[in-house]
Amino acid sequence: MSEANRLTDHDDIRAWAEARGARPSRVASTADADGGGVLRFDFGDKEEALEEISWDEFFRIFEDSDLALLAQDHTSGGETSRFSKFVQR
Repeated sequence: MSEANRLTDHDDIRAWAEARGARPSRVASTADADGGGVLRFDFGDKEEALEEISWDEFFRIFEDSDLALLAQDHTSGGETSRFSKFVQR
């Protein structure tokens, strides 16, 4: 089984996402008056339920929510993995 790395460094998170063609996003229905929401990465074709946001906005929400990213580099078969999950620090 492949392991996931716990990432909090913004440069590491952005590099991981960009290497996989991911766009910083949030679940559109969770956006609130404070500009928060549930973070996601959008891969490939745009998902209608997701709202693309800037990296600055993404990391503001990330820090305000005190999150870390669990990110897998490779699958058990050695291929590039897109598995990620946001968790509390």
